[in-house]
Amino acid sequence: MDLTLVLSLAAAGLALGVAEGIKPGPLLTMVIRETLSGGLRAGIWTAAAPIFTDGPLVIFSLFAAAWIATNPSILLLITIAGAIFLAQMGYECFGLEPPDLDADNDLPTTSFFRGIITNLLNPNVYVFWFLIGGPLMASAADKEILAPIAYAVTFLVTITLTKATIAYAIHRASGQFSSIVYRRLLAICGVVMIGFSLYYVTEAYILLQEI
Repeated sequence: MDLTLVLSLAAAGLALGVAEGIKPGPLLTMVIRETLSGGLRAGIWTAAAPIFTDGPLVIFSLFAAAWIATNPSILLLITIAGAIFLAQMGYECFGLEPPDLDADNDLPTTSFFRGIITNLLNPNVYVFWFLIGGPLMASAADKEILAPIAYAVTFLVTITLTKATIAYAIHRASGQFSSIVYRRLLAICGVVMIGFSLYYVTEAYILLQEI
């Protein structure tokens, strides 16, 4: 076993996992949104989405990276769907109320599915795995089969823990928020989501020119 290669790929997964975990994006915004509106469990369930969305993409990207790269129509459809979904989620932020701790909020699984959909409809996830993660793992697999596994597992665990930590920090701070601050923070999430939706529309237009 090439331990040096395995450790280097694991280190790369760790670094990229932290970077992707704290990088502003649709999923991080959704984590904040669900934490503010549904509590810590909702935020953590949302943060766990990459494990269930990126996991299959890890395997798929090893075999389909070249095919996806030459078929922008696939990314176009994903991008359009993502724009619509984020616009809807952003619009709903303006009508959400602070969570009532004495009432039954949405089940955490509802937040989990929102996180799943957000990540599945994020074209940047596919670009990352098909153009960066997939080729990196494929080249390492030729030398040591455990290396790409170490990279994928480390990345997925790290990105999930990073976003869950952010959810925890938001939850701890939210105890000091008034209802007005809650609504303003959720409104900011709404604006950010709509902003990402408009960005997706721009990306869809660019992809349309390539078809």
